[in-house]
This record gives sequence, C-alpha cells and structure tokens, in this order.
Amino acid sequence: MTSHNMTWISYPSKSQPFTSQEEIEAFIASQNIISRLMHCYIAFFVPTGLTAGICILIIFIKNYLQNQRQSLDLLLLHFTISNIIMIFLSFTVITRPDYLTATHLACSVLSFFFNFGYFNSQYVFIFTLLTLLLERFPPGTALCKITQRPILCVGFVLTYSFCLSLTEAVLVGTDNYQLEARCQLDPLFAWPEYEIVKFTFGFAIPSLLQILCFTVLLAKKAPAGAPALQQHFRAYPAVYAISATIFICRLFYNIMLLLRTTLKLQRSIGTTKNEFVMNIAEIVLFCESCASLVVILCFHKPCKDEVLKVIQKCRRRTSANNHLEISETAPTHQSGSQ
Repeated sequence: MTSHNMTWISYPSKSQPFTSQEEIEAFIASQNIISRLMHCYIAFFVPTGLTAGICILIIFIKNYLQNQRQSLDLLLLHFTISNIIMIFLSFTVITRPDYLTATHLACSVLSFFFNFGYFNSQYVFIFTLLTLLLERFPPGTALCKITQRPILCVGFVLTYSFCLSLTEAVLVGTDNYQLEARCQLDPLFAWPEYEIVKFTFGFAIPSLLQILCFTVLLAKKAPAGAPALQQHFRAYPAVYAISATIFICRLFYNIMLLLRTTLKLQRSIGTTKNEFVMNIAEIVLFCESCASLVVILCFHKPCKDEVLKVIQKCRRRTSANNHLEISETAPTHQSGSQ
C-alpha cells in the first residue's frame, strides 16, 4: 500500500467558482436544506435518542443486578452503548452547512472513535441476530455455546472493532498531521482505501451475514416444538425492525462513500450536489442510531414492560392525588353551605 498525496482535495462548496445566477441560487437552497435538517436532527432526534438510550441502560443494568440476565439483553446493552457514542459524536454536524476546523491528527482521532462505535454496533447486532436464529434452530454446536456466552461475544466484537478502527485511522493518512483542514467523521482527505475498507467490513460483510440469517430463518424448516415463524417475529419485533432500519440507512450512506471514492480515484472533487447528498447521508446515518434506541425502548419486551409499569404508577398517583383533592374540598363546600 503506497502513501497518497491528498492535499489537492477540497470541498466543492469551498473551492468551485459559481459562474451563473442559477448555480448560486441552487447552492444557497442546498445550504438551507442542510441547515434545516441539522436543526431538526439536533432538536428532535438527539434528545429522543439520548433519553431512550439512558432509559435502556437503567432498565438493563437494573435487570442485570436483579440476576435477570439474558444473552439478548446483554448484547442489546452493548448495542445501546455503541449508538450513544455515535450520537455524541454526531454533534460535529452542528456546524453544518460548514465544517469543523481541526488538524489532520485531531480529525483522525475523531474518526477512530466514530468508526469504533460504527463497527461495534454493526457486529454486535450480527451476534444478536445469530442468537435469535440459534434459539429457533439450536444446533448444539460450539457456535451455539459461544452465543450463550454474551461476554465472550462482546469481547470479540470490541477487539475486532478496535483493529478495524485502528486500520481506518492509518488509512486516513499519516502525512501532514499538523495541518488544519475541514473535518468530517469520515474525513474527505482520507486515502481511497479508507472508504473501500469501511464499505467492505462495515457494510458488505455484515449485510451478507444479515441476509444469510434471514434466509435460514425463512427457508429452513424449524424442528418440532419450535415456535411458529410469526410467533417468533412477534416475540422479537425490535430486533427485526432495527435490522431493516440499519440496512436502509447504512446502504444510502455507503453508496455515497463509494461515490466519493470513485471521485478520488479520478482525482476529481465532484460537484456541490455530491457534497450536498453526502451531508444528507451523514445525518440519516445518525438518525438511524437514535431511531434504533427508540425501537428497543418501545418494542423490546423487558424495556416495554418497565415503561408500562412507570406509566401505570404515574396514572395511579395522579388518580390518588385527584381523589385526595376531591375529599379535601367536599367538607369545605358543606361547611360553606351551613
């Protein structure tokens, strides 16, 4: 692998001259759209996602301390932490339609933590799907024993994600680390191999594994005594809803990454339209992290049960307070009538 000189690359909106009034109007319109999407994300998705994530952490930790330990819950706990990290790192979009200004080294560090959360959430979710698959088709093999030990699965995912993130940090580029540049979590000045590795190990391979899991689940005949397929889907609606959300949002994002790689290989900075769609894809990716946490809180049975208990307690307290207020005001009206 040879080093690449990426000093020539820049954002089209910061370097391309606008030669007509129509181009200027189109550019202003795209900037307004990005700004509105960013404000919508920060105002609605971030508070909702973080609130859901904190509630999930409290519920899972409470159940763990009460010895209600399930493999699926521990894997979803790890998935939740990874997505919370992604949400905190997404605050870098606050400057949109502009970009953060940071040194190449600082941008590489941000990219490392972003990729660590990205790979973590992707691969721990694969183990979550595998756990559900083996629950319906228990093979009694070493693989089944591994999925029954979630700590081992989490340890493998952490190690694998760390190695991939470290590789990506190297592929951002080790030259010119002291120079300042406009920074995204997937840096524009990264080598073309950066996007290729991220697409391969962060989307293509995990997506193939997800498709394989669903193919086996739908095509393979379940053993006698196994729950019906519809019953299985109803028992774990959160996991399957998240699977579809992850695939759709990350497909869009990775297509844009590949397009950016193609432009780099052609030594082209692209157009303002390419930059505009890439910014949308980045915000959509962060929305997926928030949406996944909300889905877990609302549809995963242990979380849903706890939320319903809290709502019922609030209703009881409200009705009890109303009853006390009525009891206290009744004698007052009677004494006033005398």
